[in-house]
Amino acid sequence: MQQQWYQDTAVNSLGQNLHFYMETIEVSRLTGLAFYTAGEKRYKGERFYWQNREKTMTLVGLGHAYTIQSETSQHRFDEVEAKWRSLTKNGDIQQEQPPILFGGFTFDPQHQIAGEWTGFPDAFFALATFQLVIQQDKAYVNLHTVTTEPQTEEQLQVLRQERDTLIQLAQETMITMYAKPEIIHYFEPHKEAYLASIDQVTALIKEKQADKVVIARSLALQFQEPVSTSQVLAQITEEQPESYLFGLEHQQLLFFGASPERLVKVQDRHAFSSCVAGSIKRGKTVAEDEVYGQRLLNDAKNGGEHQYVVDMIAQTFQENCLDVTLPSSPTLLKIRDIQHLYTPVEGLLKEGATILQLAKSLHPTPALGGSPRQAALEAIRQYEPMNRGLYAAPIGWVDAQGNGEFAVAIRSATLLQDKAYLYAGGGIVADSEAQAEYEETLVKFRPMLRALGGQLHD
Repeated sequence: MQQQWYQDTAVNSLGQNLHFYMETIEVSRLTGLAFYTAGEKRYKGERFYWQNREKTMTLVGLGHAYTIQSETSQHRFDEVEAKWRSLTKNGDIQQEQPPILFGGFTFDPQHQIAGEWTGFPDAFFALATFQLVIQQDKAYVNLHTVTTEPQTEEQLQVLRQERDTLIQLAQETMITMYAKPEIIHYFEPHKEAYLASIDQVTALIKEKQADKVVIARSLALQFQEPVSTSQVLAQITEEQPESYLFGLEHQQLLFFGASPERLVKVQDRHAFSSCVAGSIKRGKTVAEDEVYGQRLLNDAKNGGEHQYVVDMIAQTFQENCLDVTLPSSPTLLKIRDIQHLYTPVEGLLKEGATILQLAKSLHPTPALGGSPRQAALEAIRQYEPMNRGLYAAPIGWVDAQGNGEFAVAIRSATLLQDKAYLYAGGGIVADSEAQAEYEETLVKFRPMLRALGGQLHD
């Protein structure tokens, strides 16, 4: 099935006319990882991968038809939304599968510590040249091109041929489980500074300068040789099926992860979010797992952390939505290595509210920043010994109709050829202890460490 070309024009920041063309075809026998891998040679550094928790949507992008970047830290959400709206201004693109913008916002543009994230924009989003969406047992490949000059039929035919070649290559590719990479060295950057920061932040909280501050740290790995991005995405897809799976390439960097946490989803004006805060490890037996779960449900410290998140997200939804609903108490969200306290929130968007405006209001939640927000961010800037980049920040997609979904980019890592940096953090309150917080991060490192060939023991 082949759709008609969609054509439109927009104006970029230089005042130039942009000509936007799109074509959609339905395909069969195509998997997301195979399509991602098919773009390795031609589009390495310009690919993305996404799969939602329910496994009802897979999104893959190869190449950049159009990118939106922002260095205006105070207005980056608004800038991304305005540029995307300008490109898709009619909003009624009559295609079976609309164009999708995928990317993320860094956690805190004001945190300027040098490191692996140096040079990464405050916001980075891409409309793929070739976009695959698998949804409801159907697969569609979009071809997008955005140019300052109208495309000739000959130029469009070249793109069609390349699309068909990529599809054929993906259909012929058998994705097998790669051998895990060989780690030759790993170390904990700023470990002593991290432990000291816990004591510094608890003292600040005892002085009533904040209620809760989330402090994170990293784990660095060195490999025998450069690691394939397809390799690590295949591993997390196999090992973390109950999570949001994502990978975003930016030049030589791949940011990837398996997050349990939705920040916000919008579908046909219905908005959804998840309050996920408070955690404990999984048990080795069903009985032990149940004991840990009940301990978490009854723990005052974790319950207090969770309530900060519920209160903040509920308030944001009340301001932006009608008919807001949420349960009166949390349940358990269990994934492979860890279990969390979990409370879902939903509502109907008010007139003028959008998914990017909700993401702007929600980020960072108390689960990833702290409470009150500004005091917590100032404490993170002062005491946290690393630059988070996209870690703990919104990553996801929005389409031309305003539907979309963003996850909170936790249980994540950055891959830079033969090096990787894993990230984990925890909520610090007045009675937090540095060693206990350190041990909690070890549990949170496990999903990415396992995918990269390492192991941490209890």
